[in-house]
Amino acid sequence: MGEILVELEHVGVAFQAQRSIGGGRFWALEDVSLQLRRGERLGVIGRNGAGKSTLLRVLAGILVPDRGRVRRARVSCQLMSLSLGFVPYLSGRDNAVLSGLLLGLRRRDIVARLPAIREFSELGDFFEQPIATYSAGMSMRLAFAVAMQVEPDVLLIDEVLAVGDAEFQAKSGAALRQRMGDGQTVVLVSHDEKQIAERCDRVLWIEHGRSVLEGGRDEVFAAYHRAQHPAPEAA
Repeated sequence: MGEILVELEHVGVAFQAQRSIGGGRFWALEDVSLQLRRGERLGVIGRNGAGKSTLLRVLAGILVPDRGRVRRARVSCQLMSLSLGFVPYLSGRDNAVLSGLLLGLRRRDIVARLPAIREFSELGDFFEQPIATYSAGMSMRLAFAVAMQVEPDVLLIDEVLAVGDAEFQAKSGAALRQRMGDGQTVVLVSHDEKQIAERCDRVLWIEHGRSVLEGGRDEVFAAYHRAQHPAPEAA
């Protein structure tokens, strides 16, 4: 078993609800526990609103839990998410540099990798344009290209592998498979069970902000399907 990089114990995260839906606080995560080990590939499944994206933000250190405990080794984490954008008024180049700095790289090191980031992202002249001019697919091309160059200890992927054209999906999938083969620690959130089955060793199912089941792919998928499609009661 590899070294534990991040451990969550009964973690909960609450947000302030809008007045239009009653105000007060609601718990995006109520009780989630897990251990993420070096070299592990963990898939996270659950219905919309289950708390999957919030969980990734806790793992990344973006959100601090309102209850529970997080233990973290000295590791860098990069979150790729459609809902977590770059700084809109900065160019793709500047955002790539900023991402590298936030992950602990020296400026000269990330600057040296900018040509490779530009080439992998296939953004062309848009690399020098503000992110505000990008489509969602272009933003994720840049995010993926940065992640492949800066090599974070933990790569957190939130529903992004289907973004972009088929050619780039194949390219990014191949790069990710190679990185996983080299021992990259990955947490993948996806509604595509095939992606998780192909890329992950272990699966965590969360529902209503709570851990339901964690284990092997077949075991967790089978339990998840039974819950989604319960057998009819006998007459």
